[in-house]
Amino acid sequence: MDTIETPEEINRPRRRFFGAAAMALAAAQLGIAGVANAQSSAPKRPALPAIKPGTNRSFGPLKQIDAGVLNIGYAEAGPATGPVVILLHGWPYDIHSYVDVAPLLASAGYRVIVPHLRGHGTTHFLSGATPRNGQQSVVAVDIIALMDALKIERAVIAGYDWGARTADILAALWPQRCKALVSVSGYLIGSPEANKKPLPPKAELAWWYQFYFATDRGRAGYEAYRHDFAKLIWQIASPKWAFDDATFDRSAASLENPDHVAIVIHNYRWRIGLAEGEAQYDDLEKRLAAAPAIAVPTITLEGDANGAPHPDSSAYAKKFTGPYTHRVITGGIGHNLPQEAPQAFAQAVIDVDSYR
Repeated sequence: MDTIETPEEINRPRRRFFGAAAMALAAAQLGIAGVANAQSSAPKRPALPAIKPGTNRSFGPLKQIDAGVLNIGYAEAGPATGPVVILLHGWPYDIHSYVDVAPLLASAGYRVIVPHLRGHGTTHFLSGATPRNGQQSVVAVDIIALMDALKIERAVIAGYDWGARTADILAALWPQRCKALVSVSGYLIGSPEANKKPLPPKAELAWWYQFYFATDRGRAGYEAYRHDFAKLIWQIASPKWAFDDATFDRSAASLENPDHVAIVIHNYRWRIGLAEGEAQYDDLEKRLAAAPAIAVPTITLEGDANGAPHPDSSAYAKKFTGPYTHRVITGGIGHNLPQEAPQAFAQAVIDVDSYR
């Protein structure tokens, strides 16, 4: 992984060298390396106060709201009249990935919304007849429905893993609803057709669980051992993160959602063409299969110790055509970047919101 510069940075005029060096120095104070700003000229924002990861252990009481086909459970922090940021978690994680990020952003004046994705936590379907669908577009549709239910016109959208893919889709298909984007591991929009192309054996090995889930044995295994399965994924994806049992157990409880296994299995089978999506989302998937560019202001992040499959920043930098920065977060930071490096993640949200 390139932790020094992206192609956009290489082509900068030499007269901007010292400005880039100053940015790199400031970023280093937050544990950030490899800052590359392609087009933005953001005003300087004050750095957030230092916070030790794991300082906060819970949110206040969660809220519930009917939105689309779901009743969505979500945490909320900050002033009701503040600019909105929506934080989206990944798999096999939950909203506690943002338990330190949310109060940081709230202290900076943001209204912070952290929803449980479908199949997680207190989010549940309004009807037993609704397909337990995990295809990529439907998760983004859920967030649009949540924004509509909460009467939120625009928000900064930020996420990692499933949450980053969902945030990317929102920015690509509904840019009028996405003020700015923070995406861990960059551009994650794909399609079953694109996924038909085989990868080199070492890369395929990293996706072992996807092939496991393609079998009935895998579905039964995940159902029976989802707690142990999730902990193994956490360990592989963040090999240098010394999380304790209490931290893991808080998030693992959300995986006991009665629809969790069905959603996860459908998601991974759909990705490789082994399960059909719903016809009503075919047009959205067709647009996503074309790999649309993202024009909203964006910061992409990567941990320097991410053990999960992820693309190199050089592979996706050109997909972001608006103001854009890529940052590598150093210090042994793995896949669950907001929980492992909350200050750097929250700072990225504040910084991208200032891009013009």
